[in-house]
Amino acid sequence: MWIPKRRMRQPERASCGNMNFLVRIVPLTLVMGTIFFLSAQSGDSIDLSLFPGEDKVAHLTAYGALAFTFIWFCGKEALRKPGLTAVVTLLFCFLYGISDEYHQSFVEQRYVSGFDLLADTTGAFLLSMVWLKSASLQAALITYQQQLTGKCVLQRSKSE
Repeated sequence: MWIPKRRMRQPERASCGNMNFLVRIVPLTLVMGTIFFLSAQSGDSIDLSLFPGEDKVAHLTAYGALAFTFIWFCGKEALRKPGLTAVVTLLFCFLYGISDEYHQSFVEQRYVSGFDLLADTTGAFLLSMVWLKSASLQAALITYQQQLTGKCVLQRSKSE
C-alpha cells in the first residue's frame, strides 16, 4: 500500500527566518533605544556647544540613522517598491519624531520643538532620497544582509 509523504518544514528554514529577522530588527531597535535614551537626558546634562545649530545636526544625523535601519529592517521587500519604501520610512521616522518630542515634554529642562521635528524629518528625508536614487546602495544592502545570514537568505529565496 502506497502512503503519500507529508511535506514537513525543515527546521533550518524556520531558524534561518528567525536569524534573518534578528539581523534586521536589532539595528533598528538599537537606534530607537539610543534616541529614546538621549531624549530622556535632562537639558543640563547634554553639552552641545561646539557650534550654533549643533543640536539640529544631531537630530538630522540620528534620524538619518533611524531611516537607514528602518530600510535595513524592510530587507528584500524594500527593493520591490523603493518609492513606497522611501515614503513609509519617512512616515515612520516622522511619527517616531513626534513621539520623541512628546517624550521630551516630560523630561526636566527639555521642551517640545517643531524645529527638532523638522530636523528629524529632514534627516529621514535625505537618507530616503539617497536610498531611492542609489541602485548600488540598494543592492549592497541586500547583499550584506545575505552575507550576515549566510545560506539562510539564499535558501529562503529559492523556495519563494
